[in-house]
Formats: sequence, structure tokens, C-alpha cells
Amino acid sequence: MHALNIITLILIIVGGLNWLLVGLFQFDLVAAIFGGQEAVVSRVIYILVGLSAVWQLIPLFKSFGEDEALAQRH
Repeated sequence: MHALNIITLILIIVGGLNWLLVGLFQFDLVAAIFGGQEAVVSRVIYILVGLSAVWQLIPLFKSFGEDEALAQRH
């Protein structure tokens, strides 16, 4: 599980940096490397980045639950 969290965080960082490039320079690095936005490999990467973001919601919500439990103890 730990390795999956690291992989998904890396993918989210890659996606965030790609969006930074799109926002600043209108340059999609993933599309440029893998043959355009419609290329199968690019679409797979976009899907993996999106799924990684969904996966990272689990630890986020767990951390909220842990904070509430700590607050109730004090």
C-alpha cells in the first residue's frame, strides 16, 4: 500500500506540473512526448493521473477522521 501511495503521489505531481506548463505556456508536455492528446499513451497517462488523484482522496479523508479523533480525546 505504501508503494502505491508513492506512485500515485508522483503521478499527481507529474500531472500538476503538466497543468502548470499548460497554464503558463499552453504547452502540454505529456502530449508532446507521447504524440498528442488523442494518442493512446497520452490518454492512459491522463487516466492514471486522474485515478491517482481519486486514490489519494482515501488518505486525505482518513487524516480528517484522525484529526477529529485526536480533538475528541483532548
